[in-house]
Amino acid sequence: MLLRAAAAHGIEPGYWDISGVWHETTDPLRRAILSSLAIPCQTPEQLAQAVERHELDFWATLGEPVCVVTAGEPLQLGVSVDEPYAYAYLSATIHREDGSRTHLRFHLSEWPTVDSKSIAGHHYLRKRLDFPLDLPLGYHSIAWELGGQPAGTTSLIVCPEKAYLPPSLAQGQRRAGLAVSLYGVHSARTWGCGDFTALRSLIDWVVEHIGGAYITLNPLQAIHNRQPFNTSPYLPNSIFYRNFLYLDIDAIPDLSLSPEAQSIRHAPETLAEIRRLNESEFVEYEQVAALKLGFLRLAFDTFLQHEYPTSSARAAAFREYVAAEGQLLDRFALYSVLDAFHHEQNPNCWVWPDWPAEFHDPASPAVRQFREQHDRDVLFHKYVQWLLDTQAARVQAYALDRGMEIGLFHDLPLATDRCGFELWANRDFYVAGCRVGAPPDSFSPKGQDWSFPPPNTDAHRRDGYRLFAQSIAEACRHGGALRIDHVMRLFRLYWIPEGFEATEGTYVRDHAEDLLKVLALESHRQKVLIVGEDLGTIEPFMREGLAQHGILSYRLFYFEKHGDGRFKAPAEYPAQALVSSTTHDLPTLAGFWAGMDIEARHDLGLLGDGDAHDRALAERAQDKQRMFDALRDAGLLPADYPRAAVDGPELSGELHSAITGFLASTPCLLMTLNQEDLTKERYQQNLPGTTWQYPNWRRKMLFSLEELHGAALPQAFARMLDSWLRRTSRR
Repeated sequence: MLLRAAAAHGIEPGYWDISGVWHETTDPLRRAILSSLAIPCQTPEQLAQAVERHELDFWATLGEPVCVVTAGEPLQLGVSVDEPYAYAYLSATIHREDGSRTHLRFHLSEWPTVDSKSIAGHHYLRKRLDFPLDLPLGYHSIAWELGGQPAGTTSLIVCPEKAYLPPSLAQGQRRAGLAVSLYGVHSARTWGCGDFTALRSLIDWVVEHIGGAYITLNPLQAIHNRQPFNTSPYLPNSIFYRNFLYLDIDAIPDLSLSPEAQSIRHAPETLAEIRRLNESEFVEYEQVAALKLGFLRLAFDTFLQHEYPTSSARAAAFREYVAAEGQLLDRFALYSVLDAFHHEQNPNCWVWPDWPAEFHDPASPAVRQFREQHDRDVLFHKYVQWLLDTQAARVQAYALDRGMEIGLFHDLPLATDRCGFELWANRDFYVAGCRVGAPPDSFSPKGQDWSFPPPNTDAHRRDGYRLFAQSIAEACRHGGALRIDHVMRLFRLYWIPEGFEATEGTYVRDHAEDLLKVLALESHRQKVLIVGEDLGTIEPFMREGLAQHGILSYRLFYFEKHGDGRFKAPAEYPAQALVSSTTHDLPTLAGFWAGMDIEARHDLGLLGDGDAHDRALAERAQDKQRMFDALRDAGLLPADYPRAAVDGPELSGELHSAITGFLASTPCLLMTLNQEDLTKERYQQNLPGTTWQYPNWRRKMLFSLEELHGAALPQAFARMLDSWLRRTSRR
């Protein structure tokens, strides 16, 4: 009975690890996960009741909470009725997304019974109904009536067969782009952190020097901007809204109307602070945030005085944005005010679980009263998000105007800060008592514990995947492509219950087919191509499912090997994929060659005891030799190129060019070169397993924007890349 209960709630019997070893899910692990789902499971009686209750939830509900279908296919829905209603009339009113309606009536006796079940003293029949409708793509609903009485609703989502692809890529043409960490882009006019105007300048450089079709960005979602624990763009405070650090303060029109703001902006102390932050080695999140927030307050005050009370175009645009975002934006703005208020009241109060208990529920009387008392502050945070939306829209439009086919390539993180907005505002959509992670592999022998809760799949289904769809839509906003971090989440996630180690978890399934279809729908609505980051423990059926729905795979040079360790040839890469040199969590090409990641992990005690350091260096030397062989076999190095060139710590210009050419030569539709790998930088952006020990998510580009546009060395790098893109027809 425990196995039945576990299977009913998606708990897998075990999993194959990356080495092909089977790991059985233990009974204590099954019980712990079931308990986290609020399912009593300690006795045989409780388990029997849990199984019956789960089955009854299905059979005693006429229509499922959500039905996700593919456009163009016959629309067939299943309904469950108690046997006495088998001869009744069933009415279905279809409410289309555009507001129109269609009313249908079915006599249930005329429709086939496809299944039946006797449970809890009732005999239920499963009927299959054919709907003679050709519904458009979108989010519709069905209101049911059985025997003249309301019988619930079903969300009906009609999706395309595949995700969107730009016409040229759909025809097999290949494109390339540059990946950057926007926070690290700097120039004489930035304020210690890259912003949307700096991004415009980078677009100019990419278009003029390498002809790239896109710029891939780190996630731009809101974070708390607190060092060192709240700076990761992959652990956002909110997956729906953006980080105000990326605003170009000087580009906000309201500031030019404020004499006070202009006076402060050009004061010697302000200019000195901006210069200091620009010249700092790393991004100083808290200091940049404090500086920009001060000016945003001044801009908001001016907006309220000059624009908001009027019917100007900007006032209308702001009101339209706020209305469209609705309750979600209101709650995010309210959370932001509460967060600042409680930290100001108590400097040791950093996260919402430390707030007074009456503020833990967004719908509580205390929160409602606070909202009424701080309406202006709430409006301020809406204003900030509107500015972000406006500047992002302009940058994407600028990229397209400059000839970029795709433009901005956004990134949707898997994680969300367990002490951030999402868990405060949408707690019912997460499972308490478990964390998400990854099983042990060669990269993390002890497994990975990412310390945030998994999604509540049943809650998302009951909600008609509304929140999931909105997260995709917001992430796609003002872009031409979207990377889905850890795309295996759509199929399953690795759950670690409280009291268990990362090595002791197991996988829990999600409704992958539904989620893939909704993802494809949003990609078409936004005209955004989708790339799934499918690295790590992934089974073949997952990549097959992604391919069937038009989701591009994600292939890294370091990982594309045969079973014996040899690197694959360019022709062995799949076409429906994005190929890249590395990621933020892995060494740069120059760092890989020098073993910088190995030394950093060794110095911090992350490699393990004994001869782990020597083994890692030996494995790296072997990988470098195999990489050399692959480059020479591909004809990218002369036959007489000295093999000894791989022994030293320096990545030579010839090897750098050959690796770039290797990536460009693959049949993959997209080729992304990391900015660090274009300019041969040694240090990676993030060293997994560290926080304060390493300057994660803070490294600035080796070259400023002025140097990119004028200095000889970055120009030489650009010419090398441009040459390969032309030779491989990616320009």
